[in-house]
Amino acid sequence: MEERSGFGYFLLGLGIGVAAGILWAPKAGEETRQLLADKAGEGADYLRSRAQEGSEYVRNRADDLRQSAADLYEKGRTTVQRQKDTLSSAVEAGKQAYRDAVGEVKSAAAGSGLGSTTPGAGTTADNI
Repeated sequence: MEERSGFGYFLLGLGIGVAAGILWAPKAGEETRQLLADKAGEGADYLRSRAQEGSEYVRNRADDLRQSAADLYEKGRTTVQRQKDTLSSAVEAGKQAYRDAVGEVKSAAAGSGLGSTTPGAGTTADNI
């Protein structure tokens, strides 16, 4: 029963508010409707301009991020290529050092007469 009377008070307050609004309205109905329509139009224009600014901001940020990603990709690709070249040079230097060392061992063996006398027998260095 108490809920029903609370709802009744709500309806009574609503009715009184509508009546007071009609009686003390600063302008006539047509003028008030026009004022409301104008304000709604201004609000819509404001929202449109803010949405356009927002879409421009998002577009600019997307372009910036795209450029940053491209820069990072290029930097990474350059770094990988440089590391690949360094590794390739190191491998070639290692191979050359090995060849030089084997050549020195052969020269030392040939100079001391320790070479193989068996025909067709070769050292491991010969096979490389």
